[in-house]
Amino acid sequence: MKEIAILSGKGGTGKSTLSLALFHLFNKEAVLVDADVDAPDLHLVLEPEVLKREDFEGGFVPVFNPEKCSLCGFCEAVCRFDAIEVRDEVVFHPHLCEGCGFCWNACPFEAIGKEREKAGEVYISRTRHGPFVHARLFPGKENSGKLVTRVRMLAKFVASDKKIDTILLDGPPGIGCPVISTLTGCTYAVAVTEPSLSALSDLERLKRLCDHFEVKMGMVINRWDLNEEITEKIEEYGKKNGVPVLGRIHFSEKIVEAMVNKKTIFEWDIDDGIKREVKKIWEYISFLTG
Repeated sequence: MKEIAILSGKGGTGKSTLSLALFHLFNKEAVLVDADVDAPDLHLVLEPEVLKREDFEGGFVPVFNPEKCSLCGFCEAVCRFDAIEVRDEVVFHPHLCEGCGFCWNACPFEAIGKEREKAGEVYISRTRHGPFVHARLFPGKENSGKLVTRVRMLAKFVASDKKIDTILLDGPPGIGCPVISTLTGCTYAVAVTEPSLSALSDLERLKRLCDHFEVKMGMVINRWDLNEEITEKIEEYGKKNGVPVLGRIHFSEKIVEAMVNKKTIFEWDIDDGIKREVKKIWEYISFLTG
């Protein structure tokens, strides 16, 4: 089973647009994963039918037992995050709690327990283009890397059940923890970049990350015609560092129109040249990943 990660060093490069287009081309022969669990967006275009839903548990949070509590205020004193106030009763501010465990370990009356909090939800869905596994991390919650790992695991179960041998991972931007969870163990990484100096700098960081995890990487230059000089610099960087250019997509407002109307680029009236280029990218990726 091959896993292809679609990544970007920075946000807004067109990563999700490319992921949706590739998903369309695989024509129900791939499982799509939205690994950007902090800010998922593929469901907005795909309008999935959720088949299965499960809770994602985050870290531990304290649970207060008023029958044992003496209102001594010791828990408030040891909490470094001001998540506990002791008045006529204990007032807990969950949005401030870091789950460090100091309070339930320090309470002299054993009046504080702990429990896992619900930090998000995971979904297995059906779409017009094939199976889709996605998730939502609640605002302010942590463990996004762990949630990405769970989503990837479920995608493998779905792929195995449906005898599909390709998983497309639409990853989050950057090089942080959820990106590492998306990239680790992948067959191939596709970096979507754009002709700007910041995008080139972030592309270099992404390449170092792929090298660290020994994942081969190619790149797609989106909106390449907005600054041909920087496009040439990006291509030169690729030649020097073994990052092949899989394709170049020129700028078109029609791509934005397609997304707004919940369509992939192949479901909208878009320049045939763009469609041919994306199909070439798809064929190139399929060849490189065997």
